[in-house]
Amino acid sequence: MEKEDLYIKTLTDIGLPENEAKVYFATLSLGQTSVLQVARATDIKRTTVYHTIEALKQKGLVAIEMKGFKSFYVAEDPERLSRVLESRAKVFEGILPDLSAKFKTKNKEGSIREYQGLKAVKMIYESLLKELGPHDDYLVISNQEEWYKLDADFFQKFIEKRAKLDINIRLLLTDTPNAHEAKKFEKNFNETVKILPTETKLSTNLVITPHKVVIHRLVEPVSAIVLTDPTIIEMHKESFEIMWKGINEKAD
Repeated sequence: MEKEDLYIKTLTDIGLPENEAKVYFATLSLGQTSVLQVARATDIKRTTVYHTIEALKQKGLVAIEMKGFKSFYVAEDPERLSRVLESRAKVFEGILPDLSAKFKTKNKEGSIREYQGLKAVKMIYESLLKELGPHDDYLVISNQEEWYKLDADFFQKFIEKRAKLDINIRLLLTDTPNAHEAKKFEKNFNETVKILPTETKLSTNLVITPHKVVIHRLVEPVSAIVLTDPTIIEMHKESFEIMWKGINEKAD
């Protein structure tokens, strides 16, 4: 993708219609310009350019500049685009409560959802923290070394963010150097860590919260399954507790 196409795509991604993005970028590139010049640069009909410029003027992104008896169009400072974003954010905030209410109404029943790719999986982890309340359980069974390798920077920040919450974090980790490091510094990150038997091999990360069970595949192709059925959540929680107590007995 050429730079010009990338810029125009970014302008559309932040909320400008495609024609407005093209015309704004053209006026920004051309300096003082006319409708004819913009039409040639964008391959958009002149009549459409007129209407598009009017829309950009209303948004404060294009202005008219006089030169002698002629008028030209000029782009305003790109920083004004932040106003477009702020305006759209306010509109969205206005309807967010209604959208959230509809989501909660329609998603009361348990469900199974699958997510593909590391980017989607990271969004799941971020959403988990937002849903947790004071003293909630956050239970994990994992090969933390492989989990951490997927994106060390992201997951380190995630651990630090999780540590600041008033929640009960318990981790059952496979016997790896990373797990022993986590055990050593567990108090620093508001965690209680136990090491699984040496022969335990895992290629998934299991997270249990009061609201969800997340089964995260740690090997390619990276993916995750999210379960929200209360009975399934409870079953996984009970299974975790059995394992947790079992390791206690062995340690004694």
